[in-house]
Amino acid sequence: MVADRQGGQRKSGLKTLKYVAGTVVLGVALLVQATHAQNAYPTKPIRLVVSTTAGSQPDGLARMFAHEMHKRWGKPVVVDNRPAANGILAAGAVAKAAPDGYTLLYVLPQFVISAATQASLPYEPYRDFTAVAQIGSSTNLLVAGPQLGVKTVKELIAMAQAQPGKLIFGSGATGTADHLSGARFNMAAGIKTIHVAFKGGPDAIIEILAGRSHYNVGTMGVVLPFIRDGKIVALAVTAPKRSALLPDVPALAETLAEFKKPETSHGIVAPTGTPRAILDQLSKEMAREFELPEVKERTQAISFELAHAGPDEYNSLLRAQLESTSKVVRDAGLRAR
Repeated sequence: MVADRQGGQRKSGLKTLKYVAGTVVLGVALLVQATHAQNAYPTKPIRLVVSTTAGSQPDGLARMFAHEMHKRWGKPVVVDNRPAANGILAAGAVAKAAPDGYTLLYVLPQFVISAATQASLPYEPYRDFTAVAQIGSSTNLLVAGPQLGVKTVKELIAMAQAQPGKLIFGSGATGTADHLSGARFNMAAGIKTIHVAFKGGPDAIIEILAGRSHYNVGTMGVVLPFIRDGKIVALAVTAPKRSALLPDVPALAETLAEFKKPETSHGIVAPTGTPRAILDQLSKEMAREFELPEVKERTQAISFELAHAGPDEYNSLLRAQLESTSKVVRDAGLRAR
């Protein structure tokens, strides 16, 4: 009787061991399968949403990075242009997407500016998005019309201080990056001028060429041809350091310490909840692309400063940019709509 009981216990124990072993094997198999699926990313096309029109500088940069990703991974990376509403339309579409790494947003300065100027948005920038990588920043130029007669930042500031409320600062639409850059310059320089908003940055340059506006903060790609033709005077680049395209033009930080750091930057974000392994993989891919000779050549040609930052650092940078932009908005009296 005792032997039978012991035999039954041994059989029961063996069954338990087999069950536990089977469970462990199944768990390991599932873990391996999940890891393999994650490591296999991407397995289908990736959509990179850009808030500007096709042919714009940000669109060109996005397509360049997308092309390199396609070459690396063998999966299409489709650039989806969604211009309008100061980038809100594009960001809103990505915020609603599945957090699986297959829908990404190419971040422009307007991402931070909209958060600082709008009373309400259809998304919350730091709740609905998580950072992938910072890409870098465009080089903008503080320029003036030749008829104004100034050739340096100090001369422009001195003239504006001597004639408060007389000089005209032209920009793109109110609340755009060039408008806020100019407002930031005015506050740092302690000058008061008249702000006139035009349809876009190129329109503001046309007004300077016509003598109806006095100074502007324009993108390198727009103003460089006019500078080289002597139709516009380059006073300073707003980047922390000089541009290789215009080495004789000083950085604004050389006169005003407030410009020692970039105001805003370009980058890539994903919907919150995207697996960290995918964020890291995308970030490493961007860092790899920055070292490619063709990428360096193309970005240097437009004076775009590459500056990689991973998910955690870029999250912090975006928050700092929102704080500084919000301060400019408050100080400039630009009430949220």
